[in-house]
Amino acid sequence: MPAEIGTGTTITFSSGFFAEITALRHNGIERPAIDQSHFGTTTARSFRPGALADMGELEIECHFRPSLKPPINGAAESVTITFPDTGAATWQFSGFLTAFEYGGELEGKLTGTGRIKVAGDITVTP
Repeated sequence: MPAEIGTGTTITFSSGFFAEITALRHNGIERPAIDQSHFGTTTARSFRPGALADMGELEIECHFRPSLKPPINGAAESVTITFPDTGAATWQFSGFLTAFEYGGELEGKLTGTGRIKVAGDITVTP
């Protein structure tokens, strides 16, 4: 199976904020390992999986538009990522912006970097 291509991927927020993304990274999904070891454990620690996963954070790099204020003070909202190379598969989740920074260079484009905390489960639509 050939590799998927990121060109054309979009991210939209229910608040109307829109980012022209140039890079996208998810830091991963984790769930805790709960230590069940006790004084009677003699050979190796014993663990069981936790029930609740942390769905992580999404980091985006984008073109910075000074006329569009990122929703850094907003409540959690619906975030949708559409991956067109996969036949328009989407990832939809509740999330909120935890950080946003921007910058630029002489004769260069203005860029921004934002972090979005995933605040619940991710719904994947193939």
